Amino acid sequence: MKFQSLKKIAVDAMYVLLLAALLIASTTVKAQQKASAGVRSLPAIGSRQQFDELARVYTDATYALPHVIFVIDRKEENKIYYVNSKRYRFHRDFVNGTYLSLERGQQFFENNYLKPNRRFILGTIAYQTPVRRWTFEFWEGDLISIAQIKEASDVVNRTFFERVAYKPNSLRQEEASASTQGMERVLQSDIAREQEYQPLNLARGLGRIHIINKLDEHVEIGSNEILVLNEVPIHLPPVAGIITTKPSTPLSHINLLAKSWGVPNAYIKNAQELFRQYDGWWVALETMPDKYSIRRADLNQLREYQKRLAERQDALSPRFDLSVKRLVALSEQRARSVVAYGAKSANLGEVINARLPGIVVPNGWTIPFFYYNQFIRENKLEEPIYEMMNDQRFVHDPAYRRQRLAAMREKITRGRVNENLQREVWRRAHLPEYESKGLFVRSSSNTEDLLNFSGAGLYSTVPNVRGDRELIEAIKVVWASLWNFEAYEAREQAGVDHSKVFMAVLVQEGVNAESAGVMITTDPYDRENRDATYISAKRGLGIRVVEGEKIAEQIIFRPQSNAVQVLTRSAEDSLLTFDDQGGVREIAITGERRVLTDAVIRRLARSAAQIKRIFKGREQDIEWVYSDGQVYIVQSRPYIAGN
Repeated sequence: MKFQSLKKIAVDAMYVLLLAALLIASTTVKAQQKASAGVRSLPAIGSRQQFDELARVYTDATYALPHVIFVIDRKEENKIYYVNSKRYRFHRDFVNGTYLSLERGQQFFENNYLKPNRRFILGTIAYQTPVRRWTFEFWEGDLISIAQIKEASDVVNRTFFERVAYKPNSLRQEEASASTQGMERVLQSDIAREQEYQPLNLARGLGRIHIINKLDEHVEIGSNEILVLNEVPIHLPPVAGIITTKPSTPLSHINLLAKSWGVPNAYIKNAQELFRQYDGWWVALETMPDKYSIRRADLNQLREYQKRLAERQDALSPRFDLSVKRLVALSEQRARSVVAYGAKSANLGEVINARLPGIVVPNGWTIPFFYYNQFIRENKLEEPIYEMMNDQRFVHDPAYRRQRLAAMREKITRGRVNENLQREVWRRAHLPEYESKGLFVRSSSNTEDLLNFSGAGLYSTVPNVRGDRELIEAIKVVWASLWNFEAYEAREQAGVDHSKVFMAVLVQEGVNAESAGVMITTDPYDRENRDATYISAKRGLGIRVVEGEKIAEQIIFRPQSNAVQVLTRSAEDSLLTFDDQGGVREIAITGERRVLTDAVIRRLARSAAQIKRIFKGREQDIEWVYSDGQVYIVQSRPYIAGN
């Protein structure tokens, strides 16, 4: 009994000691956390742990970015403050909170971001995960001089535990620092090049993994598939998700369509090897700002998927008016003309009639829906189309469906165009404003820009058409493109009634571009950055920009800071230009990859803002051309952001 009592006392004592130790440890941790939270700044950072204690993590559409703001006081012999960025979100908050200066508002802004003789150098230090480098940077609107950039570089590298490179955040900063000696730089393009993961649309999706080594006409794609591709294709039917193993321009048609489809879309380095184990399996894929998640789907997820398919709403029925027979100039059209001439044509008419300064819409005229319908009837194609659509093998077999659609397009291109229409087309093509000029023959269907359905890249354009016979053939090509495989699949996925689909044809004066591309009146990858203009550009004609085969020059213009930020330079090694005999030819290019100057970027951004106002503030997806000092607008459609 005595032994048991002693044993119980010993156990109780150990228990008390353990509780005391835990209490002391807990108190120490809380004290350390409190001390860390209470620290305002450090004069130097000697380790990653010290950095993390001060850092705030910002998650953008690319990767998580831990960062610490810093203030260099030039009045106090370049004393540096590494700021507790969890406590102070902005430089001004720290400067005012520590009584270094009581300047506020516009006075603080002008004295420390715009004027050369400033007291404070205000920057940020961050760890760039894709390149595994520390960088320091400044707000993109900061007019800091190169001398002060070097000054900051010296101070930071003297007080930080690892080498820190300079990251320019605007075109001006990049150009100003280009010729510096002895100062390392990391450009945004370097970061993009080394990335192993880049989300192009944040979403969740359920589908069957399909790894495709080479995407050609023999590869069949189902709408329930998550594709793993070597690169972004030119055309693609709606799918459940897209993964590419090579970076691409985020403004390619496929990437924009993925956003409108609301499916996960990302670049993942070595994806074909990483996902080989999932090939043919149903998976749940989620693309997130800094990572992705993939796992095999369970039975409950598959049952929910089948339930959603069964509950799909009735088909959309696009608007059309087949009573309108008159071919009209773009200048005679307005937004309400969409029911006869299609959205592309009607929207350009709206832009022309707004008479925006500095913007030109190339002359053009439109063949209304009536003549497509007339052509189908006169060539007795109504019955073949009806039979094709009701063929059960066509409905259920994608390979067979592709063949039937190709055969239908061939029938249309072999058809005969009404003679009265031919004469009117030729008469207009020989008017003084079009005589001896290459013409673009473009689609303008009634299904390109329905609510929550983007028609980007689904239909055909025939560039630089020269000759009467060639013009009629081009019109038939555009009519036939209504039955492109990708267009049919997209309409099917969206629930569009194919029997109510019609094609108008826009014939427009061609502009042999010095540069061309796409711009969006918001940042499609940062929802907080709504006032920005996102621009994609390449030299020559803009066909390759929207195809997205090569990375374009990508730029963000931020009106609040009046700053231009270059995200990537063009990776194009050739450009397209007009061929004197008609069509286009490819020319190899070398040397400087810069496409747009600062002045042209600002002109494009102003044009985008003006066009957005025309359409009552709705975000726009705009195709533009630049030639001989003039900005031309060749399309403006609603931007559909998807998720």
